[in-house]
Amino acid sequence: MEIPLQITFHNLPWSEAVEVSIRGHAAKFDRYHQHIMSCRVMVEVQHKHHHHGNHYHVRIEVKVPGAVLVASREPGTHHRYTDMNVAIRDAFDAMRRQLEGHLRKEGSHAQRHQVHEGAPHGRIVEIYPRVGYGRIKATDGRLVYFHRDSLIDAEFDQLEVGAEVRFSEATGEHGPQASSVHLPEKRSIVA
Repeated sequence: MEIPLQITFHNLPWSEAVEVSIRGHAAKFDRYHQHIMSCRVMVEVQHKHHHHGNHYHVRIEVKVPGAVLVASREPGTHHRYTDMNVAIRDAFDAMRRQLEGHLRKEGSHAQRHQVHEGAPHGRIVEIYPRVGYGRIKATDGRLVYFHRDSLIDAEFDQLEVGAEVRFSEATGEHGPQASSVHLPEKRSIVA
């Protein structure tokens, strides 16, 4: 992210636990879009109902090249958003879907071309479906961890050991980690 995450609280005091939760969710955005310019999150208490508790509104604004994406979770008439953590989770889930949709809509042809042509590549050598991760053996012999959430345009359950992949690499807690994993595009051959 080019500009640090901005978090604003309205009608409620600052909370370290809420800020840590928001920062954790926002840190995952780089998995879904590599060019996030800024992210602003606003959490507020909209209504004070004595019988039903506070209703939380969470709004996330993410700026990417060519667009500003906004996800908002309004309390409405149901009581789902009387739990701040649920409102935060749902808003971040909505923004993740928007980021993925934006990449698809943009076609990301240039990005995909760059990732497919210039990125490291290798073959899947381990898959652990129950826990949702696997390992790639890069062409230089290194093992690179990947999580099911790092797959782009593919389903984790359809992966097979031996499948060729291209990936973007980052350093994780336990060494090399693929931040995005792409299966090569299948090309039709006309006879």
